[in-house]
Amino acid sequence: MVERLLISLGSDANDRHTELYMKEVRPLEYRCLMETAWDNLNVGTSAILSAPFITELRDEAWFTRLENRCAAKGIDVAAIWVRCDPESMREYIEFRAAARDAWKLANWDEYVAGLDVDNPPATAHLTVDNRLGAAISLADQTRDALKRILT
Repeated sequence: MVERLLISLGSDANDRHTELYMKEVRPLEYRCLMETAWDNLNVGTSAILSAPFITELRDEAWFTRLENRCAAKGIDVAAIWVRCDPESMREYIEFRAAARDAWKLANWDEYVAGLDVDNPPATAHLTVDNRLGAAISLADQTRDALKRILT
């Protein structure tokens, strides 16, 4: 959907950094993701949303609205902050080899300057350490996080 919308707006299908993407496309992309989650939750199907939510989780009011909307429906919500350093992130992005990451890799210093990897969101969250060489494997951390969420 994102790629087709970008093309229809005269942009590159892999754009994830321009103002057009950030102001026009990303909000629609995330709204569709949230609406899909609500559709599932409304019929009793659990949902795990896998997206950065960087902007949203830094906005305490956004997260409070989400928590309130979920609470009104008897739904538990948990945010997971995936901690990662720029060096590990670059390796993961290079390995992923996704066309949408070409700008990030070509403009690494600019991309990293826009990240805040050292400060987790102020909202309630669990942390998973995704840095290369983390003391506990990502799989074990994920299992632990899911146990905490589900209990």
